[in-house]
Amino acid sequence: MISGGMRIAGTTLTLVFLMFLFVGLSFGADVDQAALKQAQQLFSPLPKVMESEQNPVTPEKAGLGKMLFYEMRISMDGTVSCAKCHPISLYGADGLRKAIGNHCEVNPRNAPTVFNAAAQISEHWIGNRTSVEDQAKQSLTGHPAFGMAKYEDVEKRLKGYKEYVALFSRAFPGDMNPVTVENFAKAVGAFERTLVTPSPFDSFLKGEEKALTAVQKKGLETFMNTGCAGCHSGTYVGGQMYQKFGIVNLYWKHTKSEKIDEGRYAVTKNEADKYVFKVPVLRNVEKTPPYFHDGSVDDLETAVTIMGKVQLGRDISSEQARDISEFLKALTGEIPADVMTVPLLPSIE
Repeated sequence: MISGGMRIAGTTLTLVFLMFLFVGLSFGADVDQAALKQAQQLFSPLPKVMESEQNPVTPEKAGLGKMLFYEMRISMDGTVSCAKCHPISLYGADGLRKAIGNHCEVNPRNAPTVFNAAAQISEHWIGNRTSVEDQAKQSLTGHPAFGMAKYEDVEKRLKGYKEYVALFSRAFPGDMNPVTVENFAKAVGAFERTLVTPSPFDSFLKGEEKALTAVQKKGLETFMNTGCAGCHSGTYVGGQMYQKFGIVNLYWKHTKSEKIDEGRYAVTKNEADKYVFKVPVLRNVEKTPPYFHDGSVDDLETAVTIMGKVQLGRDISSEQARDISEFLKALTGEIPADVMTVPLLPSIE
């Protein structure tokens, strides 16, 4: 009797354990589904190419743009190319607090990544470039960038290379004078529009719940529920609006900023735009320190904590900062294999 009773009790305990396990697994699945549905309302997967009606991407145009992205000989001192401030091997950012232009001139702000950047509302931290094409063109005569005196000088140098003349003609068929700075900008822009880096987060948004780890899902929920997604949302997790840096607290009180930057005010001269910057894209943010417009913060968790204080008025705990940072690592994407190869540039014949 005793042994039989023990067997029955053991069987009952086993059934109870299995029941709780099943309920726990079902609850976990429900939580994952809820997080996925919430995320799908706020974000969307990356496209294959960031298309433009004004500058349709073609293989010929993007191929030429890739070469021009590395071309240094059209800069004042012969050392500056797009790739200098946006090296592909560093996920399209240079790792410096502020970029270095011709004759070692320091740029006013940190160089953001060019990956997944062509679909933003504008380029540069203060939105003084309308598109990647506009940025490519204006950088040629930008004093702390390429530093050329005038566009005609750039065109003259490019026309000195027979291979470039032929490549421009193929990329812009029917154009009687294809070697122009406008076409230079279109070619570089077309290349940059192919710099799309799909990540585990994209797989998650497409329904693959296991694409993120448990910690990354927890971090995603924290990211959404603490208010981070109020600005960092959409396909690119940012890049679609301007926002004051320091909505609740002055940003320079919490960073290592060497000077106060008035941001977009320099463009608009509108008092309301003081300390306003474009909300940066967070894709590949794990790979592109230092952070903020002045590169004043080196650590991702520290940046998350500061954003909580100055933007949301929240004291984000160290655990929450770790969880959010783990989620942000799920935004690290794969660089296309063809982008990783460095092109051979033309020589003068």
